[in-house]
Amino acid sequence: MHYTETKENFKVWARTGYASRGLIYVIVGTLAVFAAVGSGGEVTDSKGALQKIMEQPFGYFLIILLSIGLCGYSVWRFLQAVKDTDDHGTDAKGLAIRGGLLVSCLVHLFLAYWAISAVFGSQQNSGGVEQSGWLDSTIGQIGLAIVGACVFGAGIAHLIKGWTAKFERYMDIPDTRALAKTLCQFGLIARGVVWCILGSLLLHSALIAHQGEISGMADALHTIQESDYGTGLFSVIAFGLVAFGIYGFLEAGYRRINA
Repeated sequence: MHYTETKENFKVWARTGYASRGLIYVIVGTLAVFAAVGSGGEVTDSKGALQKIMEQPFGYFLIILLSIGLCGYSVWRFLQAVKDTDDHGTDAKGLAIRGGLLVSCLVHLFLAYWAISAVFGSQQNSGGVEQSGWLDSTIGQIGLAIVGACVFGAGIAHLIKGWTAKFERYMDIPDTRALAKTLCQFGLIARGVVWCILGSLLLHSALIAHQGEISGMADALHTIQESDYGTGLFSVIAFGLVAFGIYGFLEAGYRRINA
């Protein structure tokens, strides 16, 4: 009985993590939509979304809840990678997917840590990661190039996952399945585009070893906004990020969690 209760409690924790990630992307996407239509808003990233939450009534309390959820999401990602809960296997493709899950675990764990640090006043810099000269070294350039390649690869994976709707095999979405499927596909493809651009920016940073800050999601969105396709493409991507947030909510409710 104790084991069953623990497993069910963990599932709730993991689902809270999916919802936390969904809320962050809804905020990022909504702010981008407002910026696209000229009604205020701004281009930001996950940290910026958390800062917006902190500015709201009971914001710090909400951030603590989100941090708990993100920790649950990180633990679930770790189990997915190590225990292979979704049966990806041990071939090259399976190991690549599981490696990506492990990276996702670390990224969201860091985001949870950053949020808690901000709540308790120890977070001093809300911008990108300062290079502090390390990028001038060969090791720094190689490391950044590897990160950029991984991010770009994750973007491609999102595009494929969205286009082929492979996410359906892990979810039990009832009734309004067609609409939910379309939203999930739209969201995954939009996030894939952003990650491909972000990966390209990181690779570019590694090649030219410039001084400043390492690119983040906000930089990728700025690149889209300033592209030849301008406001049109940026608006589509902005709505797509909102859709990805809704996809997170759907995962919170209908994702199969094999704990």
